[in-house]
Amino acid sequence: MESSSARNNGTMENNLGYTRSASMDSAGPPLAARSSSMLSRRSSRQASRGSISLSREMGDSILNSMRHSLQSADQLLGDVDSSVLAQLIESGRVLAPEGDVDEDTANTSEHHKVGPLPDDAEVPNNGKSVAAPISLVETKVAISNIPADSCTKVEPYKLSLRLDYAAYMIHLAVFGFLGVFTRYGLQKLFGPDCLALTSDQSPLYPDLPSNMLGSFLMGWFGIIFKADIRNISDHLIIGITTGYMGSLTTFSGWNQKMVGLSSKGHWVYAIAGIVLGMFIVNESITVGAETGERLRSLILKYIRERSSIGHKYVWEHWRVDTRTKQSVLLSVMMIVTSILWVLSIVLAVVKVRSLADGALLWMGCSVAPPGVWLRWYLARMNGQGIGKHQSFKWLPIGTLAANVLAAGIMAALAVTSKAVHTKRSTAILSGIQLGFLGCLSTVSTFAAEVYTMRRSGQIARAFVYAASTFLLSFVLGTLIYSVPVWENHYG
Repeated sequence: MESSSARNNGTMENNLGYTRSASMDSAGPPLAARSSSMLSRRSSRQASRGSISLSREMGDSILNSMRHSLQSADQLLGDVDSSVLAQLIESGRVLAPEGDVDEDTANTSEHHKVGPLPDDAEVPNNGKSVAAPISLVETKVAISNIPADSCTKVEPYKLSLRLDYAAYMIHLAVFGFLGVFTRYGLQKLFGPDCLALTSDQSPLYPDLPSNMLGSFLMGWFGIIFKADIRNISDHLIIGITTGYMGSLTTFSGWNQKMVGLSSKGHWVYAIAGIVLGMFIVNESITVGAETGERLRSLILKYIRERSSIGHKYVWEHWRVDTRTKQSVLLSVMMIVTSILWVLSIVLAVVKVRSLADGALLWMGCSVAPPGVWLRWYLARMNGQGIGKHQSFKWLPIGTLAANVLAAGIMAALAVTSKAVHTKRSTAILSGIQLGFLGCLSTVSTFAAEVYTMRRSGQIARAFVYAASTFLLSFVLGTLIYSVPVWENHYG
């Protein structure tokens, strides 16, 4: 703008000089007019040069800022309304825009309206627009690896609506299996049979290590690196966050252990387990976000240094954006899902019949995918509010419903196991608790939502949400489990 202004001023001065020279031809020498015109042109050139120099400095400053930009957890979450984030943290999908759009229209809309939210979309925040953070991949593609024919943009290949949903469900199932395997392994490692750091009789409940690890990883992949991974594959980031970390952590198991302690009269241990456990998972996700931010800055620095000495990083090769890549990935994940599921069902039947070791694990894996899918389905309730007026849109209703529902079913299965009290029934019911209910409930997403509210300054909402989740789950568990135990004197 300054350059344009300078040119206009120079043009006006030139015209003025020309007018003066024309009017002074009869009255005075033309030298003065020529000198005035030359001076005006020189000043115009100087002004133009100065403005060009200033715009170059501004451009260099902008590029330098883009290259060194690191989206911390505060930048990602601090200024965005929690009702919108509640929709995105767990499901990563925008199922319908706000407004008078019916459900059928939303479900049959274009692919980008029912698929994951694109990274460059603007998220509404109390009437304002907040641009999504620049991902690590996008920064390098935009700055370091701009092709010569960048003006011709090729649209990425998109799956049909049915294949898109199938791809999400397959990714969720595969990563759900991995989450159950990891959680079971951590239970054995830190339990009484190995390190003896956790037990059913202390506030350090058996699922505490997996909840800590899942919350820590949520800080990495659910907050800091989420945009970067989504730039490679939308299905992959949903599989990692909702599938793996959601299945690695379990709220229902945590709640049931505290209900079990209270049913035996250990109320202090139960309260300590809730308070201490909440503090630990909150710190885990905070440390995860901070270390993830630092790691991302180191990776960015390394890429800049390698790029400066002539190395090129073609990030497009990693993107699953062609028909061939989509088909190959979908086929591979489908094969892996089929193998894991069939193997889990066969081994569960064999192990449960013989009551051999591993019956709990394989029974849990065989019922894990439906738990992940149900939680993913409930996640679409997040940010929708309650009632016709959509009150409490800031409250993650979907996550709350999944955790409370899983806690209630967990308590019902626990009291049923005590009433029937056979080894085979215990193995089956415990496997359902480990797999289906463990995957239906989640601590990593719950911790991420509380973290989001706290970081955005909504401390009261964070407290209400956390207190509501624990209170509803604990009271429901007490009514379903503890009351029958007290009345029937189950051991």
